[in-house]
Amino acid sequence: MEEAKGNLSLQDRIDLLARNMEKMKLAEYVELLGDTKRLLWVNFISGIARGLGIAVGFTILGAVILYFMKKLVMLNLPVIGDFIAQVVQMVQIKMY
Repeated sequence: MEEAKGNLSLQDRIDLLARNMEKMKLAEYVELLGDTKRLLWVNFISGIARGLGIAVGFTILGAVILYFMKKLVMLNLPVIGDFIAQVVQMVQIKMY
């Protein structure tokens, strides 16, 4: 592969570079950087989506963890059960 690149003419290298830049959509990116309002809007929307995803994911993860903690309490493990029971009780108090 390296030898094939060495045998390319300058025009072929420029064409290859142009094709690669087109694949990267560099022109669209530079255009986006030039349009401040659009850039702010795209970043704002992506920030909202990211924040919503984090909130939903953390809520689901927290609910699953609480569910399994309640199941561990039901097993009546001496040390772990008491600790988990206190944590679950604190969470339930804060929810109401």
